[in-house]
Amino acid sequence: MMLDLDNQGQSILASFNKQSEKTKDEYRVCLNASIDVARYHLKEGLPFRGHDESETSTRKGNFLDLLKWYADRKEDVKKVVLENAPQNDIMICPNVQKDIVNSCAKEILKAIVEDLNGDYFGILVEDSKDVSHKEQMALVLQYVNKEGKLIERYLGIVHVKDTSAWSLKDVICSLLLEHNLSSSRIRGQGYDRASNMQGEFNAVAKKHHEVDQFFNILTNVLNVVGGSFKHREMLRNDQTEKLEELLILEVLAKEGSNYQEKSLAKILVDDIRSYEFVYTLHLMLKVLAITHDLNVALQRKDQDIVTAMNLFGFTKRRLQSMRDSKWDSLVKDVSLFCSKHDIMISEMNKNYALGKSKRKISGITYSHHLCVEIFHVVIDLQLGELNSRFDEVNTDLLLGMASLSPDNSFVNYDKNRIIKLATYYPDEFSAFMLEDLSFELDNHIDYVRQGNNDLSKLKKLGDISETLVKTNLHNTWRLVY
Repeated sequence: MMLDLDNQGQSILASFNKQSEKTKDEYRVCLNASIDVARYHLKEGLPFRGHDESETSTRKGNFLDLLKWYADRKEDVKKVVLENAPQNDIMICPNVQKDIVNSCAKEILKAIVEDLNGDYFGILVEDSKDVSHKEQMALVLQYVNKEGKLIERYLGIVHVKDTSAWSLKDVICSLLLEHNLSSSRIRGQGYDRASNMQGEFNAVAKKHHEVDQFFNILTNVLNVVGGSFKHREMLRNDQTEKLEELLILEVLAKEGSNYQEKSLAKILVDDIRSYEFVYTLHLMLKVLAITHDLNVALQRKDQDIVTAMNLFGFTKRRLQSMRDSKWDSLVKDVSLFCSKHDIMISEMNKNYALGKSKRKISGITYSHHLCVEIFHVVIDLQLGELNSRFDEVNTDLLLGMASLSPDNSFVNYDKNRIIKLATYYPDEFSAFMLEDLSFELDNHIDYVRQGNNDLSKLKKLGDISETLVKTNLHNTWRLVY
């Protein structure tokens, strides 16, 4: 044993060094072939594995099939991959594939961080459940690169113990820190479905008992009627005339396929034929009709922010006008509807019964309940939601950004709004810099509106930053950029 130890020619290191350069080259070709195929799958978003990867399988999965196709067209690759791999080291097992994918991911993330170059960035966050119903969070970076282009890059997805604000905050900070990104450089945040982080923007339906009940009834009606379509033909054979005269629910209450379906249909018929349901239906129709145009404008990708903000003000004024003077007309519309459809109209001067129990009588009239506790509260909640979404700071930010838009020869340009926008970023714009920005904006807008230049026919905000870099004017108007 001592002699063997003394014989360095038998050491592992010596044995490794004795391998021929040919063997090393073959190993490298084999590995690179697997890497090339894996990179193609990653770029195209293709699955790797097949259900049957045995030798006799005719469909082994995308990875093995593409590797074989690749080998058939490159003789040097064919000699060293799959069954021809040196010493059976074929570089295709799942663990090898995962190692390659993880290595690619690290290189991509490294390139993203280098492209960001320590500059400011925004984050887009979405929380959801995976197939095992575990909470997870995806994080996307948004930034402007050296060429002035707006870039969005997926940073990663991680499991979270819950979706509370503190849990998401900790995970976000940890993920950023993992890639040497400081949260102090964040200049924008967007949350899709991560409701705890965005202030829990709850719909009015979840904040008002009667409205919540109304939408629950609607959901049940849609579920029962949707499930009844398969019964329609059976009912249509001998109930054609009744179907023309009755709601599907009323038919199901009598002709349902089982007791549970009949019972639920009957309860829903009673619910939707109640005065309070009809009243809430008319109220929500009017509220949603008022807010519809604003909702559509905010969803548009090519939205004009100034127009959207004008619609916001208009929507608030209409809701306030409805609250101040439209209750009597609402009650009149509801009464006409009830009379037409044989629905019993409640006596407004009687005391309101709490719930469906006639024994629990409140100290307020039914009229007061409908007007104050439903009509006024629902509209106030809607106004409150709008105000929380578009408070003074958010409005200044939106209008300030809209004022920088180049669309239609900078038709929305407003220097005061842009200066106001800059004041929200004191770390970037000192008092002296705000004065310089004012002069830069004057020169910038005069230059653009003269026409016959690269900046005069742009459409989107991102086009400005890109064109400023392209024309080297980002150094001339550094603060504008």
